Amino acid sequence: GGSGEVQYTSTETKWKTSPTQLNYSNLQTEHANIVPGSVQVSLGGQNAFRDDGNGNLVSVSTSDMGSGSVSYAAGTVAFRILVPVGTVDITISYTYTVSESTGGKTTTVTLLYRLFTALGYHCGLLSTVANYVGATRLETENTTPDPITINALLDRMVREGCAYCFMEVSSIGVEQERVTGLTFKAGIFSNLTHDHLDYHKTFAEYLRCKQRFFDLLPADAVAITNIDDRNGEVMVQNTRARIVRYACRRPADHVCSIKEQILGGSLLEIDGQEVWTKLCGEFNAYNVLAAYCAALALGVDPKETLVAASTLEAAPGRLETISGPKGMHVVIDYAHTPDALENVLRTLKKVGAGHTLICCFGCGGDRDRTKRPEMAAAAERYADRIVVTSDNSRTERTEDIMEEIRAGFSPAGLARAIFIADRREAIRTALVTAPEGAVVLLAGKGHETYQIIGKERRHFDEREVVAAVFAEMEPGMKK
Repeated sequence: GGSGEVQYTSTETKWKTSPTQLNYSNLQTEHANIVPGSVQVSLGGQNAFRDDGNGNLVSVSTSDMGSGSVSYAAGTVAFRILVPVGTVDITISYTYTVSESTGGKTTTVTLLYRLFTALGYHCGLLSTVANYVGATRLETENTTPDPITINALLDRMVREGCAYCFMEVSSIGVEQERVTGLTFKAGIFSNLTHDHLDYHKTFAEYLRCKQRFFDLLPADAVAITNIDDRNGEVMVQNTRARIVRYACRRPADHVCSIKEQILGGSLLEIDGQEVWTKLCGEFNAYNVLAAYCAALALGVDPKETLVAASTLEAAPGRLETISGPKGMHVVIDYAHTPDALENVLRTLKKVGAGHTLICCFGCGGDRDRTKRPEMAAAAERYADRIVVTSDNSRTERTEDIMEEIRAGFSPAGLARAIFIADRREAIRTALVTAPEGAVVLLAGKGHETYQIIGKERRHFDEREVVAAVFAEMEPGMKK
């Protein structure tokens, strides 16, 4: 935002070969947000506009327009620029600190945001769940927003006095140059699992995109990596940044072990110091350790960090627990990959030993189909009962998705599974039929308060569904 000028240099001489100066009041990527004085930046592959020679803007495709075109209509709504991905440099006259991770991104950056806030710093957060400028929550649709949105949020953070910004950076965000031009102070690699292969096609390409983030870190930054993951050293092998290694299973710069855990938290030993946290599970021990490493890398005292860490809670929709009738515990978690589902189920099996473990999950439509049978196999390994249902089916038939999930079960696993396409009814069935003291995992939706069926985005909050079912069950319990 703010008045100024955009300087643009074409990469193709058939268009404009000298800088073009345009007065503007704000930058936008969405046509719906354009107002008089706006500059719309259309990245390669998106529709754009150009002057038809009579002062009118007409819609054209990228192929028609070529790369490097500047078009505008004097006196009309806006100037518009079409550029290939990665060719626009936005110079920012301030600095900030950003942290990145892979699996566990949301929990790690949320822990850092809350930790530094607890330490008295004014902070910003860019995450899958929501964006924050200080204490002000702003809704988000993408893990890593477009570059215009990112820079607008960072500008607002600086204007409102934020000292730090903690940010999720997805592999897709790196590949699409959404973070190009940003200077990162620290980056965190936690693990690499089966995800986004519908986009990247191969695991090697997925790894390359993640690694590229660390390759581009400046020499004065810190690359924090989990060396318990088999890709931990590979991820930082070409980085210029100072490397900090952490682990729970081997010697490292910073280490952690779990002393005891229950559904409501765990006792950890980090670098020889014990700390009780409100998070449970080995994967959360890694998340807490990663946040601890980042805090130390940014100059915070270790003991001060551990004291603040003891007050932290998990991100919304990450092992979020609701207690109910018959001693039941419902756990809502965003786990939507085979590895994430297995991690959560393994943790619940351990902390809920002796109690029935029920897993209710589905798989997203129009996304990586290869993980569907793998999700079934993960559920079968740990759950006593399994309810297969819908997630965000999008334009695929839920029944077709469930059939691909079905293929991953052995005959023994299939005997423990039921298939209910309606997620609301699936949750109700899982809860109503659960035995005394059962632990019921609702996997895949997490923080989301909607479900996408076809092209329709419907309100769907699992907390509300659980509350309604519990309200049905409670009267019978009181009789």
